[in-house]
Amino acid sequence: MGAQQHSKAGKHPNDSRAEMTIMMLPSDANPKGNVFGGVILKHVDLIAGLCAKRHAGRANIVTASMDRMTFLKPIFIGNALILSARLNYVKRSSMEVEVTVEAEDLDDSMRIHAGTAFVTMVALDKYGKPTEVPALILERDDYKIRFQQGEARMISRLKEAGRM
Repeated sequence: MGAQQHSKAGKHPNDSRAEMTIMMLPSDANPKGNVFGGVILKHVDLIAGLCAKRHAGRANIVTASMDRMTFLKPIFIGNALILSARLNYVKRSSMEVEVTVEAEDLDDSMRIHAGTAFVTMVALDKYGKPTEVPALILERDDYKIRFQQGEARMISRLKEAGRM
């Protein structure tokens, strides 16, 4: 567990999980009934922040980046937008949150996977400086795999930004 050692006590990934369901209304969509991508991204950002805040505690949480969001299926007025967020990777002050987006047609109870986003959130102290967050406790193999995949994505993001 060398890469995820921190001085603060660790937390399990399930400790910060978040889920929310929102009914999509006419104000969320274009005239043809398709929900705006920006509305979906707003909710992705909100739930990622909630998940990261649960993990970080008192720190202020800000969005550092969002990986490409591919909209796999349309979401329509009247659908339930269902978002699930979980923490995959934690460095010192940054956290990768995976957000799964689903749409549920409430008339026939059909759910579809509409997209996935990986959001990097950073914890800041009261002076606006990055501050350390608890490590992830990786007791299960799937947590370890998600951590390794998240670390690889983080390294790739840093290389793309010229910071590595």
